[in-house]
Amino acid sequence: MTTIVAVRHGETTWNRKQLLQGWAPAPLTDLGREQAGHLGAALTEGYDIDRILSSDLYRTEETVEILLEHFDAPVTFESAWRERDIGVYQGVPMDEMSERFPEHDLGETGPEAAHRRAESGESLVDVRERVIERWETTLAKCESTETILIVTHGGPIRLLLGYLKDLDIVEAIVEQPQGNCSINEFEFDHKTDAVRIVRENDTSHC
Repeated sequence: MTTIVAVRHGETTWNRKQLLQGWAPAPLTDLGREQAGHLGAALTEGYDIDRILSSDLYRTEETVEILLEHFDAPVTFESAWRERDIGVYQGVPMDEMSERFPEHDLGETGPEAAHRRAESGESLVDVRERVIERWETTLAKCESTETILIVTHGGPIRLLLGYLKDLDIVEAIVEQPQGNCSINEFEFDHKTDAVRIVRENDTSHC
């Protein structure tokens, strides 16, 4: 049985200001660094991490740096685990997005919004495809006794959970919260190729 643990990064300055981040190099806040420290302690207590796969954006790199103060494991930084590239909407306040750009609001236009690409950015369908492709590759190549940690973002985790639960993209994004430094645990059975969701959005350690 392979254990895969997917976690979200700590709080950033843009999280605090409620700005759309995309690929912006927003740093962790003091609280975000504290959250990452608590996450590192919880992961050390609960798992024997063999390797780490991480988004290569600044906020996940910062989170990984803090996690490695608690345990040692090789890290591979990959663009596949990045948050959605929201292009020209990067930096727009979240509470203004639906009013100013309703065509991109899942609540307003549903599946149509999931297929729309922000100018110079990605659609949610694009993100889902790259995340699921990397997930399936990870399952195909993992060892049966290893524990893998994935350090990523709220969007990719929601889309992954939605894929495993057979939810559409709107449900996956809108109905599944992911707190900063949340823990999501999966078990992969190599004999049956089945994935079981053990826990999701666990922030009890923060």
